[in-house]
Amino acid sequence: MSLGTQRGDLAADAELTIEQLAAEVGMSVRNIRNHQSRGLLPAPVVRARVGYYSAEHVKRLRLIRELQADGFNLKAIERLLSTSGASAGRLVDLRDALAEPFQSETPEIVTAAELSERFGDVDSRDAERIRKLKLVTPIGDDRFEVSSPALLKAAEDVVALGISLHAAINLVERVSRDCESISRAFVRLYRKELWEPFVDTGHPEDRWDEVIEAIAALRPIATEALLAMFKLRMTAEVDQQSSRLIERHARRSR
Repeated sequence: MSLGTQRGDLAADAELTIEQLAAEVGMSVRNIRNHQSRGLLPAPVVRARVGYYSAEHVKRLRLIRELQADGFNLKAIERLLSTSGASAGRLVDLRDALAEPFQSETPEIVTAAELSERFGDVDSRDAERIRKLKLVTPIGDDRFEVSSPALLKAAEDVVALGISLHAAINLVERVSRDCESISRAFVRLYRKELWEPFVDTGHPEDRWDEVIEAIAALRPIATEALLAMFKLRMTAEVDQQSSRLIERHARRSR
């Protein structure tokens, strides 16, 4: 589970000592003090010589941990937090929106015997191509994780039609490249038309919800647009190829 998905567990007006804060975020007191000394964490409210931390501190620390997990070093995180013009809560919301899976599909665990039964013997080169496509990932003990059961089922259905698995993998590789290009185009559209103007205007507070919600909205829009265009192109291609096949068959039958 992403750490950011835990937001909301703590009441907005909660007050935690540094020990309670450390327990809440799974971080040592020493690390929290180090983050505070670097300016990564705002100072607590001090009463009777005791520092009290809020839900905002919890979100900030969770965000730091997520960014570190993504490969950011503390210096880069410090620069991001100091120039973003946003609260930790806003950045967590943005991070979660970006990291949320495009579509939830529960991975399936299958055995080598089950794969063999469904697809027969697979050439070693084809097996390597499947691995690179991350369709099936070995997890030990002759078991495999199928990242997209729906895609595996489609491959099984294609093979059942009499099409070789090798040819099916060729198609999947091409579709994967095309989808990567299409996905990049949609993300660039978001970045150029929504995110960059937002950054250029100084991250206005009243637009944070808009740019975050746009990420979620882009997902179904992209899916619907891609499916609609595919239907149009598929219909046109099938009609064109069908006419050619019928014409060739008619000439051969004369």
